[in-house]
Amino acid sequence: MFQLKQHDTSVKTEVLAGMTTFLTMAYIIIVNPIILADAGVPFDQVFMATIIASVIGTLWMALFANYPIAIAPGMGLNAYFTSVIIASDGALDYAAAFSAVFVAGIIFIILSLTPIREKLIDAIPENLKHGITAGIGLFIAFIGLRLSGIVAHHETNLVKLGDLTSPPVLLSLFGLFITVILMARNVYGAIFIGMAVTGIVAYLTGQLRFIDGLVRMPHLPEGLIVWNPIDAFGDVISHGLYGVVFAFLMVTLFDTTGTMLGVARQAGLMKDGKMPRVRPALLADSVAATAGAMFGTSPTSAYVESSSGVAVGGRTGLTTLTVGVLFIVASFFGPLVGSLSGVAAITAPALIIVGSLMIGIVKEIEWESFDEAFPAFLIILTMPLTSSIATGIALGFISYPIIKIVKGRWRDVHPLLYLFAAMFAYQLLFLPH
Repeated sequence: MFQLKQHDTSVKTEVLAGMTTFLTMAYIIIVNPIILADAGVPFDQVFMATIIASVIGTLWMALFANYPIAIAPGMGLNAYFTSVIIASDGALDYAAAFSAVFVAGIIFIILSLTPIREKLIDAIPENLKHGITAGIGLFIAFIGLRLSGIVAHHETNLVKLGDLTSPPVLLSLFGLFITVILMARNVYGAIFIGMAVTGIVAYLTGQLRFIDGLVRMPHLPEGLIVWNPIDAFGDVISHGLYGVVFAFLMVTLFDTTGTMLGVARQAGLMKDGKMPRVRPALLADSVAATAGAMFGTSPTSAYVESSSGVAVGGRTGLTTLTVGVLFIVASFFGPLVGSLSGVAAITAPALIIVGSLMIGIVKEIEWESFDEAFPAFLIILTMPLTSSIATGIALGFISYPIIKIVKGRWRDVHPLLYLFAAMFAYQLLFLPH
């Protein structure tokens, strides 16, 4: 079913990759409810909605697209969701805001069923695709460094070297050291083994605790929050949430597209610069986003942490099927998953190492051609500095046609790039991001 032999992989490898991907992204199960709680959404509601949306999107990706790319509510989008409600000063409740997410999801499904998203991926120049992959790699490596405490906040210089004597940082360095050694020795499943060893050490040193026990029955306190499209569109119109819907669409569209390109390229699944079976892959996050809004979570996105599973050897939908099953299991083990996700040192080394693997694509960029190299460089630079994949892509999309026009090579730019450059410029200038 998953064409394992054709992709030169095995059941063991795929399951191991799925477990690795799940462990590197499991933090969203706890972090997402914490963020949306500021908007007044009950923790247990978001916890289950996060799992439901992740299971739907990930299983869709596994069964219909056969890609090792997991889907879950996106970081950044959840913070934006909360900020919209807080900024309304009580004029907007979370139910109406979920209506905006629901409407965006419906529009997203329609776009995914049409050739627009597919043509967009084909229209992106190769150098921008390379820049997206490298930028994502640098971004997730930076996330790993920050989560681990190896890099810390600085008032003047923005970042500085963290306290290398603190227990969390020492544990992160230990995990990184062990994983690097295993990687250098080409040990099978090096990243997963490194995470397991780090978890054991974390438990023995008292950094990993199971205070709330291990098991809790899943439940949805409020059931379905949004289900009627007519009511949802009515909420958007009555509250004037057009800008919110547009922002969700723009960010999700390009965040997911960029992540899919980066992970697919890392896995060697691109053919002639294009993604096979791209339409069912693009439908995965749009269907998940719509379903997630119904139960109570912010929009979903393809998860860049999927690259950790790819690094272990994941190449097919069996990887994401494993992730989906583990999300279902996790619904019964909320306290356990929360405890593991709360120790950044367990997952941070994997993000750093995967980032180093993804950044290698920079060698494919045409550095001798300034009009091709600079937009790619801008993507790579701004993704980690703005903490946003979508913003990095936006600046690359805007700068590419401008430089081509200046050089008198405007015919070399696909018409869709001009359209999206204008839309990105509008978003960056006039909408929250």
